[in-house]
Amino acid sequence: MLHELWHAARALLHPQLKTADLQRHISHAAVAVVPIRALAERHRKAVLSHLLELPPEDRYLRFGYAAQDAQIQSYAEGLDFVKDKVFGIFDRRLRLIAVAHLAYSQDSHAETCAEFGVSVLPHARSRGLGSKLFARAQVHATNDHISLMFIHALSDNSAMLKIARRAGASVERQGSESDAYLRLPAPSMHTRVSEMVDDQIADTDYRLKVQAKQFWEILADVQEVRRLAQDAQTKVSP
Repeated sequence: MLHELWHAARALLHPQLKTADLQRHISHAAVAVVPIRALAERHRKAVLSHLLELPPEDRYLRFGYAAQDAQIQSYAEGLDFVKDKVFGIFDRRLRLIAVAHLAYSQDSHAETCAEFGVSVLPHARSRGLGSKLFARAQVHATNDHISLMFIHALSDNSAMLKIARRAGASVERQGSESDAYLRLPAPSMHTRVSEMVDDQIADTDYRLKVQAKQFWEILADVQEVRRLAQDAQTKVSP
C-alpha cells in the first residue's frame, strides 16, 4: 500500500517535493492514522443507524437536547454531503462506530466558518477517536480555506470541550452552553499531502473491510449448506 501511496502523491503534488520527506510522511501515516473515511450519500443510512444507537445521555450531549428517533432521522435526512463534510470510522463489520459532521456556515457573511460535531459509540470510547476526527476535519477545513472552526456544545460535554482545548481552541462558557473557536492557518503543501494520504489509507482500509466481510458471508453460507447437507444425510442413514 505504501508503494501505491507514494506514486499517487508524486503524480498529484509538486514534482519538486523531496522523495524522502514524502516517504517519511506516508510511512508515519500508515502506522499512526486511524482510517477515517469521507462519507457520501450512499452512507446516509449507516449514519442514521449510528446515531440511533446512541444512548439517551449521548444524544443529549451530541444535539444539545433529548433527541428522539424521529428528530435524529430528520437530522440524518437533512445532511448535505455535498456542501458539508461528513467523516466516519468503520469497524471490521462496516459498522460506523464514530461520525463527525463539519457543517459549513449558511451565512453569506461568514462563508469561511464551519461547525464541528462528533459522536462515538460507547464501546469505542477511550481510544481518542473524537480527537482524531477533529484533527481530520481540521486538515480538510484548512485545505478548503476555512479560517474559523468552532464547536457549540453543552458545558456538561467535557469530552467535546477537552478535544477543542487540546487542539488549541479558545473556549467561552455562557452558563449551560459553551463555544470553542479555533483559528485555522492557510493551506500548505503539508496539509494537502496529509489529506491526500489520509484519503488513500481510508479508501484502502474500506475496500479491504468490504472484501473481508464478503468473504466471511460466503464462508458462512457454505458452512450452512454443508450443515444442512449433513443433517439431511443423517436423517436418511439407516
